[in-house]
Amino acid sequence: MKTFGEKLKELRNEKGMTQVQLAQILRVRNTTVSAWEKDVAEPPYETLRQIVMIFKISADYFLGLEDESGTKLY
Repeated sequence: MKTFGEKLKELRNEKGMTQVQLAQILRVRNTTVSAWEKDVAEPPYETLRQIVMIFKISADYFLGLEDESGTKLY
């Protein structure tokens, strides 16, 4: 299963978005996005909400509670 950071990087790249662009949208530093993608840190709840809205995906997917097809893992 992919990590949070791997999922974030994959989704960002699919949208053709740079770390800097995502950071600007989320009003964080690009080093913060980099840390998330390296799984060194995780975003706070409110930022996670913004991320799932930007990429139009399920929070459960990001949290590892469902796979890419939407199948629940619990």
